[in-house]
Amino acid sequence: MTDRIVDKAYRVIKNHSLCDNCLGRLFGFTGYNLRNEERGRSIKTVLLMDAYSTADGIKDKDITIALAETGFEPAITILAKYDVEITIKECEICKGLLKELNEIVDRIIDKTKDYEFRTFQVGCRVPSDMVAREEKIWTLYDLRNAESFKSEFTREVGKRFSEKTGKEYSLHLPDLVIIVDLVKDAIEISSKSLYIYGRYCKFARGLPQNPWLYEHDERIKYNTSIEEIITAPLIEMAQAKGAKFHAAGREDIDVRMLGNGRPFVVEVKDPKIRSIDLTRAEEEINRNSQGLISVHGLRFVDKSFVSKIKALSEISSKVYVAVARFSKPVRNEELSKLEEFFKEIVIIQRTPKRVLHRRTDRVRRKVVYEVKARKLDGNKVEFRIKCQGGLYVKELIHGDGGRTKPNFAEFLNNEVLDITLDVVEIQEVV
Repeated sequence: MTDRIVDKAYRVIKNHSLCDNCLGRLFGFTGYNLRNEERGRSIKTVLLMDAYSTADGIKDKDITIALAETGFEPAITILAKYDVEITIKECEICKGLLKELNEIVDRIIDKTKDYEFRTFQVGCRVPSDMVAREEKIWTLYDLRNAESFKSEFTREVGKRFSEKTGKEYSLHLPDLVIIVDLVKDAIEISSKSLYIYGRYCKFARGLPQNPWLYEHDERIKYNTSIEEIITAPLIEMAQAKGAKFHAAGREDIDVRMLGNGRPFVVEVKDPKIRSIDLTRAEEEINRNSQGLISVHGLRFVDKSFVSKIKALSEISSKVYVAVARFSKPVRNEELSKLEEFFKEIVIIQRTPKRVLHRRTDRVRRKVVYEVKARKLDGNKVEFRIKCQGGLYVKELIHGDGGRTKPNFAEFLNNEVLDITLDVVEIQEVV
């Protein structure tokens, strides 16, 4: 094996000027516990030992000159004894980049100085012509144990950055991803998102969950949204680039969210500060909301919570309180029969007409577990409805022109004139 390595290395060096790293990397998966720089220097040493001895002098002038042209000092010293002048050539593969590792690491340290992180990962973008030069040599000399420039570069930069900063290199979900773009001579930093779970209560009607895209909507009473109120302090405290709001379902603009609140996760994007004080964040959000909403139970979670709360919101139970005004008076006997009929019943519901402009028209089957009805006056009734998540409760009451069956209006044979609705409980989903 050694002879084959030396033979191949001889032919490579005779035709290509390579630095110690790039030569060693051509045989990167041979040997043990050697850095490519050490491996390359060792190979050059063996080649020079074959080419020169103190007893016989220079036995192979061509390879000695080729070694000297790579900047290999022992070969340069030998040739100087014979008054042979040489010109050191630039490394054919890396063009001297691997000599600049310390400078690159210093640039990364400066670029990351404002970030709070414990773990990191390094990646790089390599010029296509460099990749082509390297792969051409692999092919020409049938080099099957070669390591790529990209692999060595990221490993060596990561090792030196860790040594200088005390930060830990991690392949699994690092706090910081550092990309060295050798094409543009730039360094890019990407910070892993923070995920913060909590619950919000909404006390005002006319407040949307997210920034509203539809202008001139008379239902909008406030020039903000639940998302903006909650995310703004978190973005500021984390010195982040932005945030995405993920909620376990949504209530209508004119519906309040009371009781234990609606679960949500805020994804704080590209934060510089990771150890934000969630107790202070909670206080800040509640103070800034001016009574429109409140949040509680903020805690850090992982990314999986986003999909978890969205999936469970479709099956977890919810309790609503609705006050419906009917066109005709409603009798207590009718309400007693309604309570009995709508106990543990499956509701067949097509997408409501009011949301067809933004939702697919499909049929849902949702369970109503229990209904409690209380007459308030002649034609006004309060309903307490416990049902499966994802049920459109207003349509359960008024029927939506027959798109929801069965429904309260049809059962009572009584048209619904208006509905005031509150969510008062959402089952704990995580």
